[in-house]
Amino acid sequence: MKRLQGFTLIELSITLGIVAIIIAIATESYLSQAQKGRRSDAMDTISSIALAQERYRSNNTTYGTLAQVWGGVTTTPGGYYTIGISAVTSSAYTITATAVGNQANDAENGTACNVLTFAVSNAAITQTPTVCWPQ
Repeated sequence: MKRLQGFTLIELSITLGIVAIIIAIATESYLSQAQKGRRSDAMDTISSIALAQERYRSNNTTYGTLAQVWGGVTTTPGGYYTIGISAVTSSAYTITATAVGNQANDAENGTACNVLTFAVSNAAITQTPTVCWPQ
């Protein structure tokens, strides 16, 4: 008698279950890294606006509004964040990047990173939430 070689339905089911778990973990990790990568879109834009603010301030008595220093563009190049400037004085300003769409679910170590703030006051810089900014 010949014995047929092959996989049983139980072996196949266990293998598919393990593969499904691995795919679920990999997908979650990928999405988290993608959101972190998109966060750099906001940080790069904020840095560029901060430089534009300093150029503007060197020629004026106060810092400028978004329209004055950034041409009024209110989104990051990737479109993942909206940008705003507030609390503009001769020695301070605050740049805020607010996540839109799926990027609003971005988090780092349990802290929401959907609103990134860069504040300058008397040459002191504050970046919040701090865990969302690179160290």
